Amino acid sequence: MSSQVGERPITNDHKLRRRMTLSIDSPRAGRREWVGLGVLALACLLYSMDLTVLHLAVPSLSATLQPTSAQLLWIIDIYGFLVAGSLITMGTIGDRIGRRRTLMIGAGAFGAISLVAAFSVNAEMLIASRFVMGIAGATLAPSTLSLIFTMFQDAKQRSLAVGVWIASFSAGGAIGPLIGGALLEYFWWGSVFLIAIPVMALLLILGPRVLPEYRDPEAGRLDVASAVMSLVAILVVIYGLKDIAQDGFGPAAVAVIATGLGVGFLFVRRQRRLEHPLIDLRLFQIPAFNAALATNVLTIFVAVGYFLFIAQYLQLVLELSPLEAGLWSLPSAAGFIIGSTTAPRFIHRIRPARLLGVSLSAAAVGLLALTQVGTGSGLGVIVVASLVISLALAPVFILTTELIVGSAPPERAGAASGISETASEFGGAMGIAILGSIGTAIYRGRVASDIPDGISSGASEAALDTLGGAVAVAEELPVEIGTALLATTREAFVSGLHVSSVIAAVIALGAAVLVMVMLRSVAADESEPPQPEPDLRLADPGLAESA
Repeated sequence: MSSQVGERPITNDHKLRRRMTLSIDSPRAGRREWVGLGVLALACLLYSMDLTVLHLAVPSLSATLQPTSAQLLWIIDIYGFLVAGSLITMGTIGDRIGRRRTLMIGAGAFGAISLVAAFSVNAEMLIASRFVMGIAGATLAPSTLSLIFTMFQDAKQRSLAVGVWIASFSAGGAIGPLIGGALLEYFWWGSVFLIAIPVMALLLILGPRVLPEYRDPEAGRLDVASAVMSLVAILVVIYGLKDIAQDGFGPAAVAVIATGLGVGFLFVRRQRRLEHPLIDLRLFQIPAFNAALATNVLTIFVAVGYFLFIAQYLQLVLELSPLEAGLWSLPSAAGFIIGSTTAPRFIHRIRPARLLGVSLSAAAVGLLALTQVGTGSGLGVIVVASLVISLALAPVFILTTELIVGSAPPERAGAASGISETASEFGGAMGIAILGSIGTAIYRGRVASDIPDGISSGASEAALDTLGGAVAVAEELPVEIGTALLATTREAFVSGLHVSSVIAAVIALGAAVLVMVMLRSVAADESEPPQPEPDLRLADPGLAESA
């Protein structure tokens, strides 16, 4: 693996001299850097929370603002869409104008727009607020990750910092519904947005004091056309994937995805001609970068895809309340947090191919355990299997993230971080779309063949659509017929869960084979991403700002 894109590979002798130099010249992070990491982790936790915290507020929000069904979907989805579409652009902007500066601008905008969203008076105002929040939120992930690679030059400390960064996302996703539920017990729906304000205020106060500044001193101008093309391509493809997840494969969804891919093709052609491209395509010539990126996408695919079924199973099959379901999901989040903070102690002692292969295989075992879940009981299996999966995948996320960002030259770390996060968004969207569509197809096929007699066509259609629809219909039917319908639809849903879990396990094993082949020549000590030569701009933020 070369230390810079387009540079000839470093020989073993060069590597040895570089390690000796780095051991002397690369300082270990001190209290300032660790306090800075805490500030960055808090921002990432909030970013992740905002993806889920609104879900519990939907009933109250709907009663107050009375949005149409289409408006409600946009209220829920537009934040995630804009985040996904803007990640690469915001990472590149950070490389050009300064990563800390980009983070501060994004944090200020995020806090201000959160206040506007909290007091929205109609659906249109809330949609517009969520739109801007998505763009502002897109500054957080690539800026925070690239700053970590600037702040932590020691490889072991950097691995721990990346683990804390990943754990903050897991914690945010887990506690978002819990905090949202607690706020909604006492306040109005807009209160779920107000938690962003003190967090972002803290970031704005402490950020300039504890975070370094770094930017590429030779960066060219941002190509606006490339930024627009990347946004359009990503948004259109993810929109098509979400359409497949909701309505299954169809000509319209395929046409939408094809359109997005076409724009993406034109985007790539444009990057090849630009002197200062939005994405340096030479990154994709690095085998470790490609292997890590593919593994990261497949891992997110598995993680998000299987959890889609678990959330529904807890509420619609086991009949747990949203708060109870959130509490029983905490062990899975705890597994990610524990795994992300303990894995840095050993990941660089093991060859990457072996570590990733074993971790992904262990995750496959946890996924296969989900086939033992039934309609009457299965909470224990769910909790244990989810914990195993989380513990197994945590080292994968840390190591692949290091390989992806560490493969890029230091001045392109922001863009590489944006690519990493965008790939994760694609992996999650594909997991929901593909595994969700497979599970839905199995569900509908089983229900269509086994639906009890005596149910009207309208009720049958609602029951065939989703398990949630079946539960709502069953409440309006006579007890005997309703009970029979629930038994049929829940069995069908569990069958879809079993098949999707097996497919996810196969994908995890396939990713294990892929990474063991593509990274087989990388030794344990070479798994540490290449570090930049000592640079005075890193030690003195003032020099970076004046460069």
